[in-house]
Amino acid sequence: MKKHLFTLCILVLIGCSKNIHEKQINLSSNTIKEVVDSLSLHYPENKEIIERGVNQVAQLWTGSDGTSQDFILFCKENYIADPAEREAAFLKISDYMEAIYGNYNEMSLSLQKNIQENTGPVIKVDELFSAYNPATHLDDDLYRNKLAFYIALNYPKTTLNEKEELGQNRLHLAYARLGDFFTSRVPAEIMQNYSEIGNKVELYANNYNIYAGHLLNQKGEKIFPEDMILLSHWNLRDEIKANYNKGDLGLDKQNTIYKVMQRIINQEIPLSVINSGEYDWNPYTNEVFQNGGKTSNESENNQRYANLLEIFHAVKEMDSYNGNTFIDRSFSENMEISLEESELLLREYLSSPELKKIGNIIKDRLGRDLQAFDIWYDGFKPRSNLNEEKLSELTRKLYPNAEALEKDLPNILVKLGFSNERAHYLGSKIEVDAARGSGHAWGAARKGQKAHLRTRIPEKGMDYKGYNIAIHEFGHNVEQTISLYDVDYYMLNGVPNTSFTEALAFVFQKRDLDILGIKNEDPEKDEMEALDKAWQLFEIGGVSLLDISVWKWMYSNPTATAEQLKEATVHLAKEIWNEYYAPVFGSRDEPVLAIYTHMLNYPLYLTAYSFGQIIQFQLEQHLKDKNFASEVDRIYRLGKLTPNQWMIQATGNPLSVEPILKAIREIE
Repeated sequence: MKKHLFTLCILVLIGCSKNIHEKQINLSSNTIKEVVDSLSLHYPENKEIIERGVNQVAQLWTGSDGTSQDFILFCKENYIADPAEREAAFLKISDYMEAIYGNYNEMSLSLQKNIQENTGPVIKVDELFSAYNPATHLDDDLYRNKLAFYIALNYPKTTLNEKEELGQNRLHLAYARLGDFFTSRVPAEIMQNYSEIGNKVELYANNYNIYAGHLLNQKGEKIFPEDMILLSHWNLRDEIKANYNKGDLGLDKQNTIYKVMQRIINQEIPLSVINSGEYDWNPYTNEVFQNGGKTSNESENNQRYANLLEIFHAVKEMDSYNGNTFIDRSFSENMEISLEESELLLREYLSSPELKKIGNIIKDRLGRDLQAFDIWYDGFKPRSNLNEEKLSELTRKLYPNAEALEKDLPNILVKLGFSNERAHYLGSKIEVDAARGSGHAWGAARKGQKAHLRTRIPEKGMDYKGYNIAIHEFGHNVEQTISLYDVDYYMLNGVPNTSFTEALAFVFQKRDLDILGIKNEDPEKDEMEALDKAWQLFEIGGVSLLDISVWKWMYSNPTATAEQLKEATVHLAKEIWNEYYAPVFGSRDEPVLAIYTHMLNYPLYLTAYSFGQIIQFQLEQHLKDKNFASEVDRIYRLGKLTPNQWMIQATGNPLSVEPILKAIREIE
């Protein structure tokens, strides 16, 4: 996952709308008109951009920035009319911004280190420093010294449609990206509050471990390895995936894990068994045992939903300064795909008849009726037919620690088709850290810095599941590196939105066995991959829809309690299940969609995975008859275009679910 708190804060800094409430002065329409008319008289050919820039500055201007006369003087003295001068100023601004954001990113990386990396016990001072966001006052500072106004005046915000019309004019697209930076003013204390809450919730998520070796099945027996620890929800889900084709014991483990998930969703899980191996727990009866006798099973008491409410209130506090909601900012502005378009695509896919066809195939392969946890059915992948423990033996030997993985990164790239020189160039710009949580990819924000691959590596070495996740994160790192170092303009560094970086990471993750030298010679390989991708999209599509629905509910019920939010979340999860999943699974009122931890510490991020699945499928179709390494290099250099322009330039086609549905229809 390409995600961290600094990125979230930067998104808030750069990504929003135009409504100032604090210390705002009322610049009259006559004052604004005076400036526009004066500048347009001298530069009539620039009237449209003058009007837009002046109005944007006016919307951002507050009493602390000066009087109406100060506003007039500032606009007249700082407007750039000459195109060559405007370009020269843009290039210098880009260099300065790279220095600023690069160094803030480096500071945040260091401050988060002991929380996110496995550096030993976390003490109070680690929590305090990790909660500090060094960029909190950056926004205020850039307004105070008028740099923000200078940029807003000369590089004003453009709409999504206008960006689309720029096509392949990369300089003007880069201007447009700079124009996204200063469109709102959120007070520093509100930004800091969000950072502190986000850090607290991330710490909660990173330490939500279930000691599987202490779980009891329905018969009261221990069925998992004694030392197995599973992070919710990631490792719980992966353990379900790992137990297909394992007979009755595998099914027993899956049912037990699903019961754990239900207890977490309903907040019936005993507080004493979270991140603790001191007690045995039977999730079927919800009884807790210590030294052979029963002990307290006091529940977590809705902390999961209390955390989500804190996140909601923190981002809602920013709404008045942005003139829109966090939902709007997440979709129309950050993703640049509207909420309506996103929901329409998700619902269109989830209601596709092709999904029932896949469900019947899975049912036949399992030889039983589908159960709710089969949304994670993993049997279409070649790895499901391999001995995972043998794979883990191999990966543990290869990667006993973070240093071994980092050293091998160039070799991995060579196996994927990169030249030796290019592989070492990219590998040298990525550092591997042992993570406390499931891991993530933290990109550099300035040339000369390294991207960080943070991945969980147990004392015995990296098991296969961890390796598979690490290759996904490595895909992020390669994208982060190429789209920073090799794009033509700093303002175009990155990708259109998080869906795209997830898709690109999936492209790498899919090749994890190839990297290990294990080839899939199955003649039905393409069909299996299509089925697998379609089923994954079915799973994450419903979770994405639930994420959206929960946020809509919170906005409609802003004074809700944690208990009310829990009830609403479970109700919405069952409602979505009944509409889209019950026709495929045959069971109703399943809450499983609500287990995803992303809903807590990565708000409204799940839709990125859905779009990522769609994008990946189209990318894979495009890459089939191409040189993988050279195409990856070309595509990653496109940078932060609009989603539609990126897809067209990368693959020649717009974003659509039709290719994946067509592939399923063609399977006999």
